[in-house]
Amino acid sequence: MTDDLQPLLTDIRQCRECEAHLPHGPRPILAASTASRILIIGQAPGSRVHDSGVAWDDPSGVRLRDWMGISPDEFYDESKIALVPMGFCYPGTGRSGDLPPRKECAELWHERLLGHLTNVKLTLVIGRYAQNYRLGDTLKSTLTKTVESWKDYTPANLPLPHPSPRNNRWLKHNPWFLKDVVPYLRRRIKRILK
Repeated sequence: MTDDLQPLLTDIRQCRECEAHLPHGPRPILAASTASRILIIGQAPGSRVHDSGVAWDDPSGVRLRDWMGISPDEFYDESKIALVPMGFCYPGTGRSGDLPPRKECAELWHERLLGHLTNVKLTLVIGRYAQNYRLGDTLKSTLTKTVESWKDYTPANLPLPHPSPRNNRWLKHNPWFLKDVVPYLRRRIKRILK
């Protein structure tokens, strides 16, 4: 099955399924390799990422790399890290920020794509949309409770809040995250990428 990853990635990058619903047009953004050892499932690209075409190329990505304790070179090495958002294209903005990821991406592509990533040792599940998809019935009633229960999901998954600067208030009210979860995350990443 792993032999078919490159054609699948090409198909995903050429996808136009949601074109009528995307105010800035389709631009699927993802990165993956059959050798990837860490999988990051986020929400959807933001406007800066849509413009650059590079996943996590924004302040959220800077913070995420800091939480992980890795350099941009390590982060963007597909043999180490796969970047697979719930929605591959920027969905546009709503009243309180970016719109939710389009559901079509997960329905059309995720199962097929994730089936190729057989070397993944850890999946970072970022934000509520990704957690709903990945953690299913084990999800807690709120994002905070899910992230607080992070030990319940390890070693395969690690639920995280979105690293957006918009979540500075959440981080301030939940100091245990930086005190307990981030050090675990850095240790785990270091072991996996050795």
